[in-house]
Amino acid sequence: MEKVPMTAEGYRALDEELKRLKTVERPAVIGQIAEARTHGDLSENAEYHAAKERQGWIEGRIAEIEDRMARAQVIDVSKLSGAQVKFGATVSLVDEDTEEEARYQIVGEHEADVKQGRVSISSPLARAMIGKETGDVVEVNTPGGVKAYEITKVEWA
Repeated sequence: MEKVPMTAEGYRALDEELKRLKTVERPAVIGQIAEARTHGDLSENAEYHAAKERQGWIEGRIAEIEDRMARAQVIDVSKLSGAQVKFGATVSLVDEDTEEEARYQIVGEHEADVKQGRVSISSPLARAMIGKETGDVVEVNTPGGVKAYEITKVEWA
């Protein structure tokens, strides 16, 4: 069974979503199905079919979250340190072509959100940065060609 690395914050977010699905969403959709059944013929009942589809999605999501949590390898970023980039590090970069600055934290796959400055450990950018230090230049293959970034800072927050 392959472990899924994630931050403590990412684990908490999954746990909260799981609790919400089990205590709010699941009972609500069961109520919708029961209500739709009272409307008669199920073969032509759009409300019933929509509720059953929603129920299937909820049950699938619950199974997916439970699987991820069972395989979770929670990494406490606050206990990490060092000069090298690794999981959990917050890295400041400068695009060598445009001089544009960016700051990203390397997180687990389900936690990634580029708009919030979090990139997945499996992303090309994160893979290129792993093991590098401040001052190193990393090259990343992008759809627009190869981009070069200089690492200006490695933080543990």
